[in-house]
Formats: sequence, structure tokens, C-alpha cells
Amino acid sequence: MEPSAENDLPSAIVKRADGVYFAADATAVSCLAAVSQVFLGSAYFANLDYAIFIKLLYNCGPDLPASLTSKPLVRFADSIEPFHPPRRALYKSVKIINGEAEYYFEPVFFEVPDMPLQPARLNFDEFVSDMWVKGIRFGIDAPAVRDVIANGRLARIIVARRLNATPGRDASIVEVSADIHRSNAPREKSDGKLDLQAFQNRFPQVKPNVKLLRKVPRTPGVRGFELSGIVLEPPAPKDIELSSVAGEGTVIENLRDGEFLVSAVEGFLSVDPATKRLSIGPKIISREGVSARTTGNLQLTGEYEEFGDVQEQRSVDGGNITIHGDVFGIINSRGGDIVLSRNLMGGTCTNADGGIRVQGVASGAVLQTKRGEVTLARAESCIISGTRVVIGEASNCEILAEEVVIKVAEGCAIAARKIEIASAGPRKQNEMLLYTLVPDTSKFEKKIAELQPKVQHAAHEANLRKVEIDAITGQTEVRNYLTLATRVRKREVMLTPEQEPLFHKMAAAVGPSLRAVAKISLAMKAAQVQQEQAQEEVNQVQRQKMAIMHGSRCMVEALTGDVLLRTMTFIPDGPPAYDRPAKEVKAKVRTTAAGMVTIYSGAVGPIAWAPETD
Repeated sequence: MEPSAENDLPSAIVKRADGVYFAADATAVSCLAAVSQVFLGSAYFANLDYAIFIKLLYNCGPDLPASLTSKPLVRFADSIEPFHPPRRALYKSVKIINGEAEYYFEPVFFEVPDMPLQPARLNFDEFVSDMWVKGIRFGIDAPAVRDVIANGRLARIIVARRLNATPGRDASIVEVSADIHRSNAPREKSDGKLDLQAFQNRFPQVKPNVKLLRKVPRTPGVRGFELSGIVLEPPAPKDIELSSVAGEGTVIENLRDGEFLVSAVEGFLSVDPATKRLSIGPKIISREGVSARTTGNLQLTGEYEEFGDVQEQRSVDGGNITIHGDVFGIINSRGGDIVLSRNLMGGTCTNADGGIRVQGVASGAVLQTKRGEVTLARAESCIISGTRVVIGEASNCEILAEEVVIKVAEGCAIAARKIEIASAGPRKQNEMLLYTLVPDTSKFEKKIAELQPKVQHAAHEANLRKVEIDAITGQTEVRNYLTLATRVRKREVMLTPEQEPLFHKMAAAVGPSLRAVAKISLAMKAAQVQQEQAQEEVNQVQRQKMAIMHGSRCMVEALTGDVLLRTMTFIPDGPPAYDRPAKEVKAKVRTTAAGMVTIYSGAVGPIAWAPETD
């Protein structure tokens, strides 16, 4: 190549008297092709600015000053000079190992025939051209090479290095709300003291339209280059979508400052450990169990679902409580159902307004509800009370309820208005005791006793008036007139004109007596009405008494041993008989009290008893 011929240069390179330029609008590919044409044409760029040279060819390195990028031409060398073969012979081969080019610098000489070796010096610009031809087109350590060449010392150095691609940053999701964090600090009581058994905020709660999470977009990596100039593409950064963590109660919003996961409703936060989805709802969901280490004692305002165990001496206060693990502690519900999917071992379940369901075994436990049904598959040595109790197998239990339904009962003490048992009998030293709750009807009997004198008094008054009427109507004149008047009225007797004055004279004679009978008859009818009203009141009270007594019964299909059935009275208008502390429930059904009547005692069934209501 004849570098002095400017017309032979590619369009990407512009040679002028004041230097060599790249056209600013030239592509990197055209610039690379132009440089290769110059170097392969046995030329080099004199006084080369290697940093600008590499930046324009590979867009690698510091950004160019604005003063250069704004111009149509970018200067990178002084001139283009020929690279003569004698000079090229001064440059040795290069060793490339693992992306690094190693070169041994030593004194160099011109070989002139028939003359001694002539010392020579290397040139950095020629070095760049020679390395390009030898395949090293990127990554020359210009300061190091210039230093070795300038000092002329012996050195084996790395003259060029591969630039590895810089990986980008994967997209990520970051928290933007402090509301989603738990606080395990001790709870502060109303008196200012700290409750070391409870945490301050174990289950975070958020309001609607709160930014919870933000997506940090992925950042692309930076290209690298082999020594040959081949591009090394960085691995594509991974992306992630907020939809992968968006659960119920959340929405994704694209705002000016990014993409956010926002709360759509007010509620409690929960994170599914399997899917990592964040949900917001009225129910608190926990999977860590209830213990001194994880949650402490819980005082909750919403529904609660726990997948772990509730340890001893730990309490859960709330409503609509579901526990999937074993319960050894205390469950208190102010309403809704308590559902235990596994076992209740030595713990306590109380519900102010709702049912209790234990799908496993309850042993040595207390289960009480003021209004609701207690349902158990199996109960051992438990104290149970509620509106209705349904048990598959019960042994050594004390039960007090409005209604009890059990398949198999052994060694239990049971008191209820309605008892239905398929099989009952003693267990070891424990008797099988049954108590049918019968209402205390003394109030009704007292009311009837109060009403009876009114009935008797009204009847007595009616009888007295009847006697007075009979006395007047029994007089001869009155009786004769009444008999004749009746026959005349029925037209059985026809009076002659001569008899009519006599008939009227007779009527005038008995007139006072008849008026007295009419007055006494009114008094008698009033007394009879009073008697009927008083009797109706008595009958009404009697019907109320019978209706209350109709609710009591005891049915046992089969006996496996001695069973004792007694009555136990309760006050119909008072609080429910089963609404009492656990200790009182046990004492009530295990202790014989005055007034109890033995209905049945034996081992031959079945038992079918209901109070007589005649």
C-alpha cells in the first residue's frame, strides 16, 4: 500500500496535513476494515493515540470528551507511515495463553550483509501494527509497552489482555414499605410495662394503596473482547415479574418511579413459602407454630390459621381459629369456629360464640363453648361443655351440655337434657354416670297454686247466685207464673179475653221477684266468666310446664356394664346449666346432690326414658 496516496484510503479514515482522523459518522465495522487495510498494507499510524483508537473501534474505555464527539472528524494519529520489512523483522512472535499475550523484549539489531549488527529501537506505533497483523487487535497495555520500549530493558511482560464480558444485573424485587416487617420486640402493656411473653407486631397489617414491593429492572452487561477483537457477549440477565409474587389482595401498578406491587385491600400480610406469593386478606396465616421463640402469646383481631404446633403455656386469642398442628397450649376464641386438624393434648379450647371441632384426639384437655357445638372424633379424660356435644369415642370424660350424642362412652359422667348414646359402660374404676337434666317446675307449680283460689272463689260465687235464683223461682206464685208464661209463649195455651186480665194481674204480682232473678243471673254469669278466665290462666301455666318438661330424654341403645341414670334439676330461666368453669363442670357431674332421683341402675339395656307429662 502506498499510504501517501490519500485517494487509496477507505472513507472511514481521513488523512490531512494536521493528522489522521476517523469520520465521526463511520460505523465501527467500517473503521475496523479501514484499519485492517492500512496495517495489512505495511503501514502504521504514527504517534497513535491508542485510547481514542480503541474507543472508536470497539467502544471500549472511557468516554471521549464532548469536544471530540461533537466534531465530524476525530483525530487519533499524526500520520500514516510505511512499515518497511527491515523494521517489521525487529518484532518477534508473541505467546498467547488464556487470553493473555506475552512478549519478550530484548535488544534488537538490523542485519546488514557483510556488516556488523546495527543496534535498533522498537517503536510503539509499529508494535501495534505488527500485533494487528499477528492477530492481536485488542487490549494492548499501551503504558506498559511504551515504558519497556522507552527504557530499552529486557523484560517479559503481558502486552495485551482479553477483556472478559461483564455480567449484567438480574432484575430483582425489593421491599419499599416498612409495614411488611415484623417486630419481635416485647409488647408494651397499657400500664407501660413490657409483656415478655408476647411480641409487638408478629403479623403485619397494611392499609389499602400501600406500595409493598418494587421491581428493580435488569441491567444489561458490558461486552468483552478477545485479543482478536471478537466480541464476547455477556450472559443475558434474568428477568422477573411482580406477577410471580402477587397474591390475593394485591395489584401491580406502573408508576412514574417504577413498577410496584400495591395493596388493594386492608388486611394481614402472608407469604406462601412454596410460591413466595404475597397475599393480603382478613385471615392471618402462619406456618411457624406458636412458641416462645417464634410468636409468643398471640392477641389477634382477625381470623387466624396456623400450620404449626401451639406449644405448652402459649395462648392464642382471636376469632375463627384454625390450627393444623398439635395443640398443647390455650386457644381462646371470641366468636366463629375453632378447628383443630390434629390433636389437643393437655390444652384448653374455649369459645364465646361458636363451635369447636377436633379432628384428631383430645386428651386431658378442656373444651368449652357458651354457644355452639363441640365435635370430637375421640376424647380421653377431657372436660367438655357446650350447647351440643358430638363425640365418636369418649372415655373418662366429664360432659355437661344441652344435648349429647356419643357413639361409644366408657367411664364418663354425662349430664344433658337430651342424651343419645349407642354404647355405654364403665371403664376400669370409673363408673358410667348419666344425668338427665329436668327443669325445676316449682315456679310453675307456685303460679298454679296462686291461681287456684281465684278459680275456686269464682266458682263459689257462681254457686251462691244459683242458689239464690233457685230459692226465688221455687216460690209457688213465681213457679206457676213461669210455667204458664212458658206455655203461652209456646202457644200451647190460648188465653180467652176473660183470662188475659187475670194473667196480667198474676205477672204484676210476681214482677219484683222476676226482677230480682234477672239481677242475680247477671251476677252469676260474671262469676262464671271470672272462673273461666282464672281456669284458662291455670291451663296456660300447665301447658308451659309440660312444654319445658318435654325437652328431657335419655336414650342408650346398648350397655356394656353397669350404668347409673339419675335426674338433675336446672333452672329454666337461669343461665345455661353448662355455662360454668371447668372445675365446676367436673364437680357437678361427679358429685351426688340432694334432689336427684335414680331412674335406672343396671347393666341390661336399652334405656329409653322421658319424664311423664300427664
